[in-house]
Amino acid sequence: MDYRVERDTIGEIHVPADKYWGAQTQRSKENFPIGSETMPAEIIKAFAILKKSAAKANSDLGLLESQKAEAISYAADLVLADELNEHFPLVVWQTGSGTQSNMNVNEVLAFVGNKWLEGKGSELRLHPNDDVNKSQSSNDTYPTAMHVASVLKLEDTVIPAVQQLKATLKEKMEAFSDIVKIGRTHLQDATPLSLGQEISGWHRMLEKSEKMITESTDYLRELAIGGTAVGTGLNAHPEFSERVCEAISSYTGKKFVSAPNKFHALTSHDETVYAHGALKALAADMMKIANDVRWLASGPRCGIGEIIIPANEPGSSIMPGKVNPTQSEAVTMVVAQVMGNDAAIGFAASQGNFELNVFKPVIAYNFLQSSQLLADSISSFDERCAVGIEPNHEQIEKYLNDSLMLVTALNPHIGYENAAKIAKKAFNDNSTLKATAVELGLLTEEEFDKYVNPKEMTSPK
Repeated sequence: MDYRVERDTIGEIHVPADKYWGAQTQRSKENFPIGSETMPAEIIKAFAILKKSAAKANSDLGLLESQKAEAISYAADLVLADELNEHFPLVVWQTGSGTQSNMNVNEVLAFVGNKWLEGKGSELRLHPNDDVNKSQSSNDTYPTAMHVASVLKLEDTVIPAVQQLKATLKEKMEAFSDIVKIGRTHLQDATPLSLGQEISGWHRMLEKSEKMITESTDYLRELAIGGTAVGTGLNAHPEFSERVCEAISSYTGKKFVSAPNKFHALTSHDETVYAHGALKALAADMMKIANDVRWLASGPRCGIGEIIIPANEPGSSIMPGKVNPTQSEAVTMVVAQVMGNDAAIGFAASQGNFELNVFKPVIAYNFLQSSQLLADSISSFDERCAVGIEPNHEQIEKYLNDSLMLVTALNPHIGYENAAKIAKKAFNDNSTLKATAVELGLLTEEEFDKYVNPKEMTSPK
């Protein structure tokens, strides 16, 4: 392999000639052969936004030559355009401060920026630490990148997916508002409701989850940048933090502010725990919705079968004609992963020691994975299942008419005890409620028909 010699404070090291990273990236690559999970692309792009913003702030403050700032910005834009992806090889399982990924970005931006400077005929050269990392530390840049990446992922990926499914459910709840079906509690028959009312519960879940996720982003907008090594802001201009946050806000189109207490921002990840809690709530709702759908669609002849879902692919390698609720299954597996991620994030966030929490990469990785998996599975569930849900009118009507819980409508007229007698006898005799009520002399047929109206039971006066 062709290589070049790079140097850092440890000494010389060989780096592949066609790669843009430097010595510290190479050392990390060799020292942490752990797993296959690489640093999320969202973190790398958030770093690019941060480095571009820091260069602008340093330049505006007269601390960095304008042409150097321009070179850093040029290189950062290539990262954001996905043109340098192969140059960010580091795994999640590295130093817990993310120092080596910060340096990976610094080294790549310096390498590309220097090529740009050479092309301009400039004698200036970027240094990864002195210029690209100016006024910064890995301890404040990594948590800043975490927050930027998280806000972007929640607002641009997760929330649109939730809104997409929410719109579908709103259409279904309105379309099915007049379809009366039997309700179920404790997996047992209950009083009637409309199919639209049942779906409205799902719709409201997504409304609440969307609101909680949106609220959680308010805390993630506080950025640690400017705290440098331990939160004191050593080697950073007093205006640096505010200026960087303004630049990040401008580049992303989203509001970010300087964290009021940098000592907290470096050592605590309360905001991420809180935001992932909102994702966990969404995951719990999606588990319920997906399970309801697959129960209601179970069958087609030996299950509940009150709704019909799209048949997307063969469901069995041995049973011809079998179709399974695979979109629901995918969603529920995602939920299991998100619940596990939440436990990992919560534990990792509890491990701050003194001025720094060194579990940052695993927190970021799990948060972004949860966000992407939820967004993808929700969008897929919407497109390949929810939009195609249709009622099975015949089955709905059959269960409604067979249910003994319609007897609840008689409570105000003959009392709970007498109504219970009718239900028990009808069950034991395998008879209808009406026939049993008449047999017991508690009601006439006319009175039964007057009092027991499933439609009216869905919207009692």
